[in-house]
Amino acid sequence: MRAGLLAEPVEGLDEALAAVDAFDRALVAGLLRPQPAEDTGPTPLADAVAGTPLAARVAEAAAKAAAGAADEDHFVALAAARTALLGSVHDALLNRVEEATGRSRGAEPAPPAGGQPAANLLTAARAWLSDLARGGWQGLDHEVVSGAAEVVSVMLPDPSLRRLATLLDGFAAELAASCPGASMERFPVRRWADLWSRGMLLTVPGAAGTPVTGTADGRLLPLGIDVQEHATAAQAQVHAVFEPADGSAPRLVRASVSVPKPDTVVGAGIWQLLRPHMSLLAAAGEGRSMDLTGMPVTAEGDLIWSDEHARPGTPAEAFTTARVALPTAAAPVTAPLDRHPARIAVPVFLEGYTARTDDDGVLTFTVAGFDLVVDTDRIPAAGPLTPEAVARSGACIALIRWDAGTFGVQPLAVETTVRKKVASVHAGAWAGGTADKAGVRAEKAATDAAKVLSERAGRLLRK
Repeated sequence: MRAGLLAEPVEGLDEALAAVDAFDRALVAGLLRPQPAEDTGPTPLADAVAGTPLAARVAEAAAKAAAGAADEDHFVALAAARTALLGSVHDALLNRVEEATGRSRGAEPAPPAGGQPAANLLTAARAWLSDLARGGWQGLDHEVVSGAAEVVSVMLPDPSLRRLATLLDGFAAELAASCPGASMERFPVRRWADLWSRGMLLTVPGAAGTPVTGTADGRLLPLGIDVQEHATAAQAQVHAVFEPADGSAPRLVRASVSVPKPDTVVGAGIWQLLRPHMSLLAAAGEGRSMDLTGMPVTAEGDLIWSDEHARPGTPAEAFTTARVALPTAAAPVTAPLDRHPARIAVPVFLEGYTARTDDDGVLTFTVAGFDLVVDTDRIPAAGPLTPEAVARSGACIALIRWDAGTFGVQPLAVETTVRKKVASVHAGAWAGGTADKAGVRAEKAATDAAKVLSERAGRLLRK
């Protein structure tokens, strides 16, 4: 990998992010409220998209917002400009990663398909989001935030509206936990602006259509598992190389499973909740391939996993896959609304680096003279991989990510030398079960917690 390319500046990146930041600050006070003299609100967005098809509509929206007269259509235009700018940042950064890794990208996906959801529900959702924009985060109160509840409850039964409903539900919960806004000293400015912009665009008819899908026949070679755990939910995403049965070029794919969970189930215990929903987890944990037949897959490289379309294959060691198959695997193209710097997670194989930990505990890989910060906070407690093992490693399968203005890596697996023998340690090694003492204890604790919760639920139902 030509790691030095990741250190070179990306032309226009700082200017695009500055325009986004100015708009996000305007959302704190409210888009229709007077902005501080030193801030320019939505105006930089209009300047940034000048010369594009959005130019006229965004310029009008910025002027109306400055005059305190913007309506819902103007808010949609501003959300579109913000999303387009962050999409351009995503594309520029991804181009740089592909240049550094020498990897190509697949063909552009077709537009999403699907019927038109009820316009009145989209209008109701847009009205609530517009109320948030008018008052800003500082103007939050429970009366404003609670306005989402009725809209969400009507949307959830409709599959075509579930994506928007889930976003609004989670967003409203975060806002409710922060009310009243006037008493807050700091706001998650970028995150809430991301959620607001995404929600506004999903209220445009057709924006939340079903991704175009095909089918996959061939061999799936797991690289590693990215685990995300929260108090009430857990997700495992398997990154893999897919080798089509027709002999065409291999490509990168993902398969994800998410489950709700009680907050008492933590660490390795989450595998008990995830495991029944995806046989791929056991295969990845045990170092085996999977043979796919007719597995649904989107144009963006996401397998819509169904165990009936998969069967266990031959042993497939992840580091062999990373060394042999990963360099020639084509990367999928990101769907337009998903283009965001936070979405960048590119599988890469690193070796020949040196690792060091500074006085603040920050671990850094030096690859070909270039420093890559290692995000040890993303190493899950649900596996044997630890920051200490990463620091001792000589090879690593990781995801390249971009955060706080720099590229870094999230380890999925490492090779270390133990008693003069090379051993691999995987973040998802316990996905299919484990004899490791720590893992066994965590699974037993999860079993006990689930049993207690089940008994309590049974007593409540009997009452």
